[in-house]
Amino acid sequence: MFHTAQKGRAWPGAWSGVAARCRRPAMQAALDALAWTCGLLIAGLTSGGASPLLVGPGDLVIVCAVTWTAAVLAGAVCGLYSGRYQAETGAELSAVLVSAALTGLLLEGVCQAGLPLVGDRPAAAGLAALVGVLGMITVRAAVAAVRRRPRRPAPTAVKVIVFGAGSAGTQLVQRLTGQPGAQYQPVALMDDDPGKRRLRICGIRVRGGRERLAQVAAETGARVMVIAIAGGCRDGRVIRELITLAESIGLITKVIPRVEELVAGPARIDDVRDPRITQLLGRDPIRLDLESAAAQFAGRRILVTGAGGSIGSELCRQLYGLGPASLVMLDRDESALHAIQLALHGRALLDSDEVVLADITDASRIHEVFAQTRPEIVFHTAAVKHLPLLERYPAEALKTNVIGTLNVLQAAEACGVRSFVNVSTDKAADPVSVLGTSKRITERLTAHMAGAFPGTWVSVRFGNVLGSRGSLLGSLSAQIAAGGPVTVTHPQVARYFMTATEAVQLVLQAVTVGESGEVLVLDMGDQVRIVDLARRMAAAASRRVEIVFTGLRPGEKLTEDLLGKEEPDHRPRHPLVRQVPVPALDAAEVTGIGHLTDPDEVRAALARLAAARGPEQPDGQPVLPGQPGKAEASR
Repeated sequence: MFHTAQKGRAWPGAWSGVAARCRRPAMQAALDALAWTCGLLIAGLTSGGASPLLVGPGDLVIVCAVTWTAAVLAGAVCGLYSGRYQAETGAELSAVLVSAALTGLLLEGVCQAGLPLVGDRPAAAGLAALVGVLGMITVRAAVAAVRRRPRRPAPTAVKVIVFGAGSAGTQLVQRLTGQPGAQYQPVALMDDDPGKRRLRICGIRVRGGRERLAQVAAETGARVMVIAIAGGCRDGRVIRELITLAESIGLITKVIPRVEELVAGPARIDDVRDPRITQLLGRDPIRLDLESAAAQFAGRRILVTGAGGSIGSELCRQLYGLGPASLVMLDRDESALHAIQLALHGRALLDSDEVVLADITDASRIHEVFAQTRPEIVFHTAAVKHLPLLERYPAEALKTNVIGTLNVLQAAEACGVRSFVNVSTDKAADPVSVLGTSKRITERLTAHMAGAFPGTWVSVRFGNVLGSRGSLLGSLSAQIAAGGPVTVTHPQVARYFMTATEAVQLVLQAVTVGESGEVLVLDMGDQVRIVDLARRMAAAASRRVEIVFTGLRPGEKLTEDLLGKEEPDHRPRHPLVRQVPVPALDAAEVTGIGHLTDPDEVRAALARLAAARGPEQPDGQPVLPGQPGKAEASR
């Protein structure tokens, strides 16, 4: 009885839902029929009084019934009442015209059957059709206008300037003005396209390009600028220029979601939000062709050192999807190994051979691991990387970055590795810090292996990786969350930035693109001033955050270099990837300083080995890996 009562009680709700869905198309059909009836009446009245419409009420009822039936039947056949067409589009207009033609044919057939509906003048039928079509179009335009009428925003709505009068800007304005209680109230549109200067959207007109931004903001009282630009420039130089301009006149900048998010996720066009840090780089995200590189990894035995780090873990995630025969993840951090195994498999029992707990500074242990796993491809990402700490404790850089890398290189050579990729840093270009000199030495050691053994031995240089553990942006976010102050070393200090995806793409591409003995450097666009990033991040905070300049630290450059002074900008295989040959450094020179512990002695030894040019030819040019000197070539 309980279930029966519940079922019976649900019927009224179901019927009300059906009635609500049918109400709009039924009303539209009635209005279309009324438009055609008016057309016939007007045509009949203009036919000189000979129309049977003027004879009696019975004839009028017949005419209305026939006309309504023909109009509704034609409209239904053309899909006008099924929700098939978006309002005020070319598709809907085409359907209306086809429906009108079909209605006219039906009424003409009725007339030919002996029931004259519009009198005896030939022009009367055309007039009836014209009035009917105009009525159908007018009714639809009026309904659409009513639906789009501006709604009252929230009492606390923020006045905004929408920059971009294209499709994205149009949709945003329509959503915000048509949404009752909206948190943002558009008061002006702006666009750099001169052809849109007279455009109005929902009563809001385009007020000019970016050169008038300050004037329009003052006139309208707007406090926020929403960037609504679709297409490839969403993440390029344009968006950073607009943000900089808006900040200079005191406007807070917001953006709408990317097209990919609108398509693939729950984001909506009116979900305005703060610009993401990737949109402040001043360039588009770099996409490298990995189709050819992917074939290099399927069915191969691969080993990744530093697998629990920011780059190592993302690299493992990408490699796992390429179908290697085995993927060995090596790290000295057991918690990091647990995290990456959990990310790959959804469980982390740490009981399989794919996770290896080992320290690269332990040569015998590394040789043991390589002998057991026999990798064909090695990605070496393990390193210590915090510049200030390494300036204080340079022996740690010598032990891990230099000796540890040499251990991995020698173990890889002993088991016949076919490809070896060493991850370096942009600080290795004309290095002045312990981090830079230690990583420069790893580049030269890798180049030495290229000249002495078969296979591909390459290095890759990174800038600052967004979102990496211990990264600059993570520190800024933590300081802002704590209420400040935000510490920046110098007002003009600037760095190169790249996303983790870009970094991993470069590492994978190195296997295919790189020539043995080279270092690969990604073109990362322009450097970004740290103080600009700090200001933009602080602007989104709920309270004012102070920025304090602390001065450059030992070993820190004002700006970074991607290439050294003597390194050519050579891009033979890809327009965004520089391929730079590196002078080799014999392993014996590194083992000769392995015993040093005094900080000053270690710094001096690292600087000496990083700066050495290697053996020279008679003409003074350095001998590069795999390149014989002139004396040897003459023999």
